[in-house]
Amino acid sequence: MPASIHRKVNLGLVVASRAFFSPEPCAAARNDVSKLFSDLGIELTTLPFAATPNGAVQSIEDAVLYAEHFKHNRDSIDGLVICLPNFGDEIAIAELINRAKLNIPILLQASNDEIDKVDVHSRRDAFCGKISVSNNFWQYGVPYTETTSHTVDTDGLEFRSDVERFARICRTVRGLRNARIGAIGARTGPFQTMRYSEKLLQASGVTVVTADLSEMISAAEKISDNDEDILNVFKKIKAYGRIDSHITSSQILKQAKWTSAVNRWIDKNGCDISAIQCWRSLQDNFGCATCLTMSMAGEELMPSACEVDVMGALSMYGLALASMAPPAILDWNNNYGSEADMCVCTHCGNFPKSFMGKTPNIGELDVLGEAIGRSKCFGAVKGNVKSGPMTYLRLSSDDRAGTIKCYLGQGDFTDDPFPMDGGIAVTKVPNLRQLMRFVGQNGFEHHVAMVRGHYADAVNEAITKYLCWPTYHHGSEPEPQLQYPVRFK
Repeated sequence: MPASIHRKVNLGLVVASRAFFSPEPCAAARNDVSKLFSDLGIELTTLPFAATPNGAVQSIEDAVLYAEHFKHNRDSIDGLVICLPNFGDEIAIAELINRAKLNIPILLQASNDEIDKVDVHSRRDAFCGKISVSNNFWQYGVPYTETTSHTVDTDGLEFRSDVERFARICRTVRGLRNARIGAIGARTGPFQTMRYSEKLLQASGVTVVTADLSEMISAAEKISDNDEDILNVFKKIKAYGRIDSHITSSQILKQAKWTSAVNRWIDKNGCDISAIQCWRSLQDNFGCATCLTMSMAGEELMPSACEVDVMGALSMYGLALASMAPPAILDWNNNYGSEADMCVCTHCGNFPKSFMGKTPNIGELDVLGEAIGRSKCFGAVKGNVKSGPMTYLRLSSDDRAGTIKCYLGQGDFTDDPFPMDGGIAVTKVPNLRQLMRFVGQNGFEHHVAMVRGHYADAVNEAITKYLCWPTYHHGSEPEPQLQYPVRFK
């Protein structure tokens, strides 16, 4: 399988300075950040210290050198970290960004002054310099990411956290801008909610590759029972969870063939994620479910959505990129009694086992099995999701508005019981009614992607600031905005 999500984040480093400030903080900032990148497993792209005075950018000439270096490494750099150990040269920084034209996220850091070191030889003035650089970014139309505090030490824990968050943002932007989605099979007829626009996706850099379900079934049928790959997948399935005792080896073998056929096609087409026609043609014409195939792919951080939900698969991928944890696709499905902020999110059996947080049971689809026979429906991953924090995300293509749009937020999984078959996640979201009102009034689908842990902040920054998709961040504090007066003519 492709491993693009596992590629290390590569960040370019720029230390910016004004020449008449002390040069010592420039070297210290460069050393601090280089060590931090190494500690976090982040690859570093920058010029050697000796390439410019003080190892910094403090003139147009320096800016040109760095811009050319970054352009030469354009395909590997995911973001830029710009450090201001002192006021910095705002024009040199703006020229560097304008000349490099990388269109990647930027983290702008400014160093603290020490109260007892503000004499003419020791002062930094980075607090002010950051505002000047920000003003130039505004003039040039360059978005950038803030540190938690306006000024922060490069050797402190706060900046470490800022860089970790920024790396998640960069990986998310890189992944979503270049995603390749495999759409296997036609949209299931009754589900018009799964409609989407390939053209809007392509305009954002996302490519959809399609395959006919009959071709995939044929490929699976042609695989030999003794194929080495099949035998390996067979073993992986048996080790993936607790398989019902009445399930036969032939059922597991059939599932292994389908999984192998899907994986081979994904490899061949260089897809990062997939969306599959999960019922009922596959069960009728081949004799297994595809939930287990999708679950195992998601466990390897290659999310796969059922019902050919391409936008759902992309939503899952956004969460995987930010968290590096397996996401799932779920329905907003049931109320939980009279609890206003609780609901039950379910799907037949496609949750990755790490998403569930416990070893799952692997059996047959329940609802469809009752209708067409359970022997045709092996491959459902079942169980209740373990309690803990979660993040949710839904991307949708809005043809009327001509854009990709989304909502996201955070909540929790709970351990409250719910006696339903399949994959069950009892979920708590603050002000759930407000969220459901937004979902319903803005034409979003019933599917939602979720991942364990809280990552909404990083995902929101990536999507709104760098991908420019209109977003509703449920439960977040609104950013202060200018209010433009309406004047009478």
